[in-house]
Amino acid sequence: MSVTFVPEFRLGKVLATSFTATLTERRGEPVERMPVPSRLVDWLAVYGLVVDSCSDSQLDRARELRESIHAAATAVAERNPIPLSAARVINDCSTHGQASPVLTAEGGWEWRLRSGSVEDALSVIAADAISVISGERPGKIALCASPTCRAAFFDTSRGHTRRWCEMNTCGNREKKERFLASKRKSSNPAD
Repeated sequence: MSVTFVPEFRLGKVLATSFTATLTERRGEPVERMPVPSRLVDWLAVYGLVVDSCSDSQLDRARELRESIHAAATAVAERNPIPLSAARVINDCSTHGQASPVLTAEGGWEWRLRSGSVEDALSVIAADAISVISGERPGKIALCASPTCRAAFFDTSRGHTRRWCEMNTCGNREKKERFLASKRKSSNPAD
């Protein structure tokens, strides 16, 4: 019996950009964090979007939404027009699900999916993407400074100067590379 390694999820505070992080190292060797339908079910559950099951075609649709959100976020970060095909997929997913925000006993809120379907969960992700990409929420869409990552993230830092999707992965890797490069340079003074 073989055991397949499935990378851990990269979880963030913003649903839509966290969803795009289910594919990382987009400009390096891509790491797919949802290789099978059950991983999409697992990811959705982490965010309180519990679905009954997921088919291969639903996983394909989720990946299409993920890539559309990433394309739209990249366009916004680079101050380019949003690709019409990306907007179409996001809008289609947003309008084809049935989910409602509900008040919790603790005074917060959460999404309630009407049917427990993947489509309902994708509509919540698409709605979140619309609110972030459209500028409705305070913050700024940015792209990770790592040349191999280039993940879209939502920067809510005070001056909107955050550079990395995650400091503990891309940020640390880049800082380590700069340190090693300076060490190599100082050990080779003839350069």
